[in-house]
Amino acid sequence: MKTVLVDGSLVMPIKAYLSFGVTGTVTEVLVAEGDNVTEGQVLARLDAPSLESSVEMVELQVEIAQGQVESARAQYEIALINLDDGGSFPDESEEVLELRVDMAKTGWDTAKLNLEIAELNLESAELNLEKAVIVAPFDGVVTDITLTEGKEISTATLASPAISLVDTGEIELRGFIDEIDVGMVKLGQAANITFDALPDEEVKGEMAFISPVGTTLAGVVSYDTTITLENPVAGLRDGMSATAEVIIERRDDVLVIPNRAIRGTLKNPKVVVLADEQEEEREITLGLTDGINTEVLSGLEEGETVVLPAAQERQDGFFMM
Repeated sequence: MKTVLVDGSLVMPIKAYLSFGVTGTVTEVLVAEGDNVTEGQVLARLDAPSLESSVEMVELQVEIAQGQVESARAQYEIALINLDDGGSFPDESEEVLELRVDMAKTGWDTAKLNLEIAELNLESAELNLEKAVIVAPFDGVVTDITLTEGKEISTATLASPAISLVDTGEIELRGFIDEIDVGMVKLGQAANITFDALPDEEVKGEMAFISPVGTTLAGVVSYDTTITLENPVAGLRDGMSATAEVIIERRDDVLVIPNRAIRGTLKNPKVVVLADEQEEEREITLGLTDGINTEVLSGLEEGETVVLPAAQERQDGFFMM
């Protein structure tokens, strides 16, 4: 298996810094730091009697406007009937009856427009009332609260986050790929991710982003990359150090030997095999390596015993290069 290592840190990309949209006094803080919340859950409220009264008043205006629309429509329908029947009085001309129809139609249209305006005013009043409540925009965990009950929210403090929320279910590793390796890495490649803080855990990941723009630091060029975690485990936290082993090429059911068993040169690798209690040097053909073990394409058979070089040989050998 051929791999590329990516060092970086974990990021929980879905975060929200929530605040009220209107001024007032905090009457309820319904969560604490560390609480799990669900989308749509109310987290805190302001005392907003004037906003509540405004909603009730506009609701009444909508009801009145709806009644006016029904009345105007009835007047229009009566005018149409009179036009068809020739009017209520013998001396009414057709022109007068048509004029009455036009006036009734105008009255009905005006009533419908007034209803639309009242409904828009109601939406605005309800929106203002909603700004006095903080609601969770997604499932997540409360990470910070700056509110206390009785606190005054002023115009100057409206923009300050009152409650911070993070979605712990979506986690990314953000790190850097060296320019030597970036050409081998492709979007969608699988990765195995380990963590300094949780050495016994390993999760699967997938390459999601490779920046087309490099960053130079101390003369070394690297590229920002993002790897999504496919099966996050408990205990992972935003900011944790992590290392991803991106799988560039993988082969299963192959013969491998430890790199320290390889002798010779890059062009002519060899191993020493123990056969019938005799050591025999053999040329081999190498394949992929993970830096610890290397695939043997030819020259060895499964079950044969290779002899590890002595210390001095290892120091001078191929595998030390």
